[in-house]
Amino acid sequence: MDRALYRLTGEEDEDLWAYARDATGLFRPLPGGRRRVRLLGCVPQGGLERALRHLGGRRAEAGNAHLDLLDHSGAELGSYFVNWVTAREVRPSALGPELVDLTLDLWGDDLLPHSEWPWELRRTGRLDRPGLWRSLGPAGRHAWLSVALWHHGHRGLPDAPPGTVYELDGRQLVDEDSFYCAVGEAVNGPGGYFGWNLDALDDCLGGRWGATAPFTLRWHHSDVARARLARFPTVLEILRRHRVEVDLR
Repeated sequence: MDRALYRLTGEEDEDLWAYARDATGLFRPLPGGRRRVRLLGCVPQGGLERALRHLGGRRAEAGNAHLDLLDHSGAELGSYFVNWVTAREVRPSALGPELVDLTLDLWGDDLLPHSEWPWELRRTGRLDRPGLWRSLGPAGRHAWLSVALWHHGHRGLPDAPPGTVYELDGRQLVDEDSFYCAVGEAVNGPGGYFGWNLDALDDCLGGRWGATAPFTLRWHHSDVARARLARFPTVLEILRRHRVEVDLR
């Protein structure tokens, strides 16, 4: 479908369920974790079309699915796994004579609130400079990292070679999430991902996440991190265990 920004595909047989020109409610969990999502301007197919024949009944549940976010050229930006997709309502769409708007219930723990803005930056090509995450509060920074993670596998870029020197600006570190925002940016550029907890950092240092050890991390204003990050010594230990030369400045 032209101008589609979302794609829904069934889990079991990768059956295409729908393309949609827009969506609402994805990042707004209701009590219990359910999402009430509207897919706007779509043509339902496959398992989703079958579920629409049974609105209000048990068979209105189409099952689990992959929800892909697309850019304006149709390229995939990232993907979420969603559970128990259930059709609730279908109406004619104002976006085209052959299109409908669907209301669905679904569950998706990874669809964090505050994720809309970082996805939109990627979709519109405005994630073009470092530090955009610095304006965010704690929940926004956590969502920023989540989006960076789900986008990383779609970047299509090789790891940098061993011996690369990365510059980490520590002035804006206020908590653990801000450290991961900053180190992801240092290694993989604006909006980049390089872990969002200690275990993930350890995994990223093993390769295939943008950097290849051994490398050098020049940590500017490291005194800020030492004062504000309770796990600062553990971070240093993990980095050095993976043959990272940490230059504290």
